[in-house]
This record gives sequence, structure tokens and C-alpha cells, in this order.
Amino acid sequence: MHAAHDMPIKVAALYRFARLADWREMRAPLAAFCTERGIRGTLLLAHEGINGTVAGTPDAIDALVAHLDAMPALTGLDVKYSSAREMPFHRMKVRLKAEIVTMGVGGIDPERDAGTYVEPRDWNALIADPDTVVIDTRNDYEVGLGTFERALDPKTASFREFPDWLEANRGALEGKKLAMFCTGGIRCEKATAYAKSIGLDEVYHLKGGILRYLEEVPEEASLWQGECFVFDERVAVGHGLREGGAELCRACRRPLTPADRASPLFVEGISCADCHDERSEADRERYAERQRQVERAKATGARHVGG
Repeated sequence: MHAAHDMPIKVAALYRFARLADWREMRAPLAAFCTERGIRGTLLLAHEGINGTVAGTPDAIDALVAHLDAMPALTGLDVKYSSAREMPFHRMKVRLKAEIVTMGVGGIDPERDAGTYVEPRDWNALIADPDTVVIDTRNDYEVGLGTFERALDPKTASFREFPDWLEANRGALEGKKLAMFCTGGIRCEKATAYAKSIGLDEVYHLKGGILRYLEEVPEEASLWQGECFVFDERVAVGHGLREGGAELCRACRRPLTPADRASPLFVEGISCADCHDERSEADRERYAERQRQVERAKATGARHVGG
């Protein structure tokens, strides 16, 4: 791990499913609170709760978490902290959404109906049990970087496809112990609530998600393989939440391993093996110009606005 003084930025990934009657009214004051303290990132507000990742000085992030936790509906906020060498976000946004994590199925109440939480220290025993079906609820590009031993990959391109996958496989899953996991725990609250709504009763999910598992479970005892995709400039993290080796393809935003970057179709900022055939020459010329701007900005020490 890097020494604390090398990592001056505190990053907080937070969420809480809660019935927020005044979620629309919360937006402006929350944006002002963050902006005044130099916090950047994105927070989503919906009738079902709050979700987001923000970064700032340790004092600013601690003040924000205390401010949210003091709201009666949000007490017991789920927060995971990490650190970064430089600010991983470009601006502060507070957005109003229909859902804090989009599954596209109405009438699901994760606060009331989610599955049974399993602490990271108890997760290995659950997923090593041959009677347990282990399900990765994340998207295909995330699973491609890393997952748990024995986990099923639903091969979804977005979380909206997950209910259909579960419904299609319901017959094979009925009567089984299901162990679901995701990056930070939030998708699982909905995934397990949905599973229970279609009659899959014995559903468990990893508390705090892969991120908390990687933080708390020693590498030598870990059943995790690979890296975990994160939705910020670090791209991926490994055991102990160390920054991983993956980078994003700037053309299609898919994560790339060092092996992916060795492909002849990979050109920094312009294309990767996955998107090379999806894009036109005109697209690639546009990306090439953007990449030249990024490199010029780096050389002059200026921040390129588009990141």
C-alpha cells in the first residue's frame, strides 16, 4: 500500500436504500454542501435512496458522511473508503433519478425484501459449499477482469438484463442456496429482492460487496481471482484495494488488461480489439485528435477538460 501522505484524496463510495419523501428538495443543498468543501464526484438521489462516489480531502469527506448520516432516513449509510493520489473526478454532480441503481423493474423494495447479508469473513464458507450457486450480478466487462471461484456469469451488458436472466434460469435455481455479489453491495440488494419476488427464497449477498471483501480478507485466504472494476479513474483494484493494472479504452470505455493492450488492434486513446470493428475511420481520427490534446495537456501540466 502507498503511504498515507502519497494518497491525500479520500474517496467514499456510499449508498443507502431508504424511502426519501423529499429527495427532489435535497438536491440543491447537497450540491452546495459538497461544492463549498471542494468535493467532486456524483451522487444520485431517488425516492428509494442515495448512491454515489465522491472524493475530497479527508476532512471534507468526513463532514459529508456525518451530514448524511445525521438525516434520520439515511442513518446507517453504507460507506466504503479508499484513497487516491490525485482527484479522480472532474466535477461535482447531484442527479435526480427514478432509481439509484437501474434495474427497470417496478415494485421492488430492497429496504424491506433484500436477501440475507453475509459478512466478508463468512463468505468463503458459503461459496465453497457445493450446494451453493454463486452468481455474479455485474456486467460482462466487469466479470472479464475478475470474479469469485465457481461464480456464474450471466453475461449481461447492463443490470437491466439481470431480471430476465434470473427469470430464464429460475427453474434451475429453485430450491438452491443462491449467493449473489456485486462491486459495493448495492446491485445485490435489488437483485436479491427481485429473486425473492419470483419465489427464489434462500438468497444471500456479500455485505459491502467485492470491495469490502478485498479490503478485509487476506490475499492468501481469498477466493477472488483477478481485479475488480471500479467506476472511476483508477479503473480496477486488487487485494487490499491496491490500484490494479487495468486501463480504460478511451474510445469505448471498456476495461483493458495488460494482455488486451498487447493486441495489435489496441491504439492508446483510439481503439481496442473489442471496439476496433465497431468504429469508423472518421471516429478513430476524432479519437486520435482527442488523444493528441490529452498528451499535449499532460506535457504542459494542464488538465484536459474531457479527462
